[in-house]
Amino acid sequence: MPYVAPILIGVLYALAMSLIRAPHRRRFNAIMLAGAGAAYLSGGGLGGWEFLFTAAVTYCAYRGLESWTFIGIGWLLHTGWDLVHHVKGNPIIPFAHDSSLGCAICDPVIALWCLRGGPSLIALVRGGRRAGAPRGQTVRAR
Repeated sequence: MPYVAPILIGVLYALAMSLIRAPHRRRFNAIMLAGAGAAYLSGGGLGGWEFLFTAAVTYCAYRGLESWTFIGIGWLLHTGWDLVHHVKGNPIIPFAHDSSLGCAICDPVIALWCLRGGPSLIALVRGGRRAGAPRGQTVRAR
């Protein structure tokens, strides 16, 4: 279960974000990425490297205001940072030892959704329409 729950959280995140209409969904996710990039700052487990990482993710978040790809890259960077913190023993939630590992499992789920363009999962389930696509326009198989 410690591996399944983070995957479900990632899927629930994408579902919740699907309630936000495009293009606001992309911009909101860029803001969420910026916040996630600063999540380890208060712990300081890796010293000055925390500031360098936060700057890199902030850049991805800024570029993500106009690009889902940069948001996805930022979440993948966060995945790597989660793994470093897990191995080093400085979890994102200080009293939950495996919290960084859980985050490292959840973040790639979010990253994959972002790299697919952050489609509305609700719209895909309801009728196969692409997120933000006009009514009547369906997703075509490739």
